[in-house]
Amino acid sequence: MSAPPYGTTVPGNRWDLAPNDTQPRSVSVVVAHFEQQAELDRTLAALRRQTRVPDEVVVADDGSRRAPTVPPGVRLVRQDDDGFRAAAVRNLGVAASTGDVVVMLDADTTPEPRFVERMASLPEALPEALVVGRRRHADLTGTGPDVPIEELGPARELDEPAWLRAAHTDTRDLLDADSTAHRFVIAAVLACSRWWYDELGGFDESFRAYGGEDWELAHRSWTAGGLLAHRPDAVAWHDGPDAGARGRDAGAHLVETVHVADRTSATGTTWRGLLRGPPELVVSPDPGLVPAELLATVDSLLAARPRACVRLTDPHRALVGDDPRIVPADGPVPGSARLHLVLRRGLVGDPSAWASLLSGLDGRVAIRATTDGRAELQDLRLLRRAARWGRPDLAPAGLPVDVRLRPWSEGASLEAWLGGWA
Repeated sequence: MSAPPYGTTVPGNRWDLAPNDTQPRSVSVVVAHFEQQAELDRTLAALRRQTRVPDEVVVADDGSRRAPTVPPGVRLVRQDDDGFRAAAVRNLGVAASTGDVVVMLDADTTPEPRFVERMASLPEALPEALVVGRRRHADLTGTGPDVPIEELGPARELDEPAWLRAAHTDTRDLLDADSTAHRFVIAAVLACSRWWYDELGGFDESFRAYGGEDWELAHRSWTAGGLLAHRPDAVAWHDGPDAGARGRDAGAHLVETVHVADRTSATGTTWRGLLRGPPELVVSPDPGLVPAELLATVDSLLAARPRACVRLTDPHRALVGDDPRIVPADGPVPGSARLHLVLRRGLVGDPSAWASLLSGLDGRVAIRATTDGRAELQDLRLLRRAARWGRPDLAPAGLPVDVRLRPWSEGASLEAWLGGWA
């Protein structure tokens, strides 16, 4: 990844340490639209009332039968109607924008006056930050665009998803985010720097049904070393109930879930045992491991972590045999991977013993070795951030960790491992 063009970063996910004296950056608001002229009128009117008026507004239309009407000064870009393509239309809108910071809204999600101000402030200071606002719900049927949404929304409020509010509260507005926190991101109220959006490659346009593209983007941002923040004071009102309250087609929901599982590597959204989707853990055994030591170690590891990716030299790959989880040692580490385990000697144990080792990082330290020096666990997301900024202090080493894994004994046999008496 390229070096950030401005700003600074923080340790861990401490977005609350962002400096307050940041130089203002140009801000573009991208509004995704499809067949919602009345809702779009309300949202564009609210953008004109912002405490920080955006430098530009781009409306990206997903193939409405009739082009939406936008006021002078608002840019309109369109794509053909080829089904539900929210990911593609957001990419289209961002590509047409010119601001340093991109704030995303849906046409039916109307911002309160401080929305742009609050959403843009973090990406201005921390260009790796992905910021999600608070989406509230109201029945705005029959209302015009001129009534202030901060008055209209509370008067017509509908239920807000309790699980999402609880998640943001429990994580202290994502300060305590971990690898599962991508589930708490909503594309309808999202902001980041244009540099970071481009570095990530934008939304995955293979998402062609409702939902999931925001989780996938947030997951990609997190594993790349990005920051994740929730701004509860950046409020926008969605016209109508949450999708969960409306009920969803079971088949469409299944398609979305599978699509996300195939593209994320974190617990909670990816597969548990199927050999599908990208790995979260990459393992690099030492080329000097002897045959029985290597085979027992890899067998033990993959029994505990069936979706790990193991990087082996050619002789070791020939020894292990044909397995899709075995890749060349000199190949690149997958960008989806969050953890890298370097094995200097053979280790074996049950799944709980491997879990005790792999849980040794807390998101603040990047490297922890075992007390006997046989293994080292690395947090790749922190190491990626440190490399991007040229700052080793962003990836500090922690204290050695004790584990319950057993070292491979010289002279032990593979038969004894497989038979259970080793």
